Amino acid sequence: MLKGTATLAGGAWAAPYIVPASVLGRNGAVPPSEKIVVGGIGIGRRGTHDLKWMLPEKDVQFVAVCDAQKSRREAVKKLVDTTYGNSDCKVYGDLREFLEQRKDIDAVLIATGDRWHAPAAVMAMRAGKDVFSEKPSCMTIEEGKAVMDTARSLGRVYQTCTQRLSEPNFVFCFEMARSGRLGEVHTARAHIAPWDAAELKHEWLPPEPLPPKDEVDWDLWLGPCRWRPFNSSYVRGAWRGHYDFHTSCIGEWGAHTFAQCQAGLNLLDTSPVEYEYVKNTTGDGMVTRFANGVKMTLHREGYWRGSCGMRFEGTEGWVAAADNYERPDVSDPAMLADFDKIVSAYKERTGRALNHMRNFLDCVRSRQQPVANADVMYHTMTTVHAANICMWLKRDMKFDPAKAEFADADANGFRSRPMRAPWTI
Repeated sequence: MLKGTATLAGGAWAAPYIVPASVLGRNGAVPPSEKIVVGGIGIGRRGTHDLKWMLPEKDVQFVAVCDAQKSRREAVKKLVDTTYGNSDCKVYGDLREFLEQRKDIDAVLIATGDRWHAPAAVMAMRAGKDVFSEKPSCMTIEEGKAVMDTARSLGRVYQTCTQRLSEPNFVFCFEMARSGRLGEVHTARAHIAPWDAAELKHEWLPPEPLPPKDEVDWDLWLGPCRWRPFNSSYVRGAWRGHYDFHTSCIGEWGAHTFAQCQAGLNLLDTSPVEYEYVKNTTGDGMVTRFANGVKMTLHREGYWRGSCGMRFEGTEGWVAAADNYERPDVSDPAMLADFDKIVSAYKERTGRALNHMRNFLDCVRSRQQPVANADVMYHTMTTVHAANICMWLKRDMKFDPAKAEFADADANGFRSRPMRAPWTI
């Protein structure tokens, strides 16, 4: 592990023994003393995808999982133990116990429901862990700021899972927009989820009998959210679409695509200053403007053939990318002639792996900032929350990114929300 190496003690003569090649770091193996020791918090379907992305990395040793649901922690243990060919993965039901006891863990993978992303990240960083967190990484502007401030003050490495910031097709588009090859970029278009609405539910689902605490620790599952009676649909994913648990159709994909657009615009250190309300239920067509006058518009469909797309439009052309494209869409096919050269130059300039998980792990070692660090998360998620607030209040909004304040008292009331004790950050 990175935090210290195990030693063989004793002054007496011992009989010879064979040391496996993996222990010595031979044949491409990483010796245990050099491994990044990782644990997981809240690993369900999406988290399992991330875990399968992480486990093949030779310098990772995943040792423990914490989840309020017994079935999920046992499923992760089975996956990890099968992968490693042992039975060593430990399970925990309470993240306080997990973080307190596992001093050996260097980093945590957080893939809980949205309500837990920021509190768990802050708790983990305070416990000395680096963090790879699923998106959307905060439920409010103030939560995002708390994550950013904690990472800064404690020197932790934090990466939010906006993985397209590390994928070649998207990087090519960012570089085309940033380098002036599109001329003066005046508009970015961000894909938002083509399901659900910006308006979120506030009512509760009907009460059901509470399961045994060991099966589902309901109090822990709720975490900082307002208490409500148990309903099994919540733990099966029906928390989506509810105000206390979700960031709407805007946050669902905007957590990705706003970061993508702001990366290409070189505006990852700020948020739009104007948000124009659109008279629909989804935010489709909303125009946001940055202080430099560049627009970012929100669209459910129409510009892409895949999910989580973005598009940059300039005076000399446009580029666009979404999931599962062989190559980006471009206004002129000749733009793609330098695709490999542009992507390679980005890698050389930044030193970043075009693999989001690998970028995080490399930074755990180097202590450099990853591509989707806590500052990037805060500013781009602030854009998500401001767009939602505009839709909820049904009027145009003006926002000061430096002060994190709206020119609207009602809007400022949505920058934070009460957190149920003892879960405060």
